[in-house]
Amino acid sequence: MADYQKMYTTMFNAATDALNALDRLDIGRAKELLMQAQLKAEGEYLASGGEET
Repeated sequence: MADYQKMYTTMFNAATDALNALDRLDIGRAKELLMQAQLKAEGEYLASGGEET
């Protein structure tokens, strides 16, 4: 069963960190943080077996 709370937390924390990076005008770091979180959340989703039926 997918742990959507864990995936949400992963993405929310990355968004917060990315916004902080943007405040520092560090666009590359913001992009990197979001891409890493996206891959992590996707991995968590796939490891859980994907979509429930």
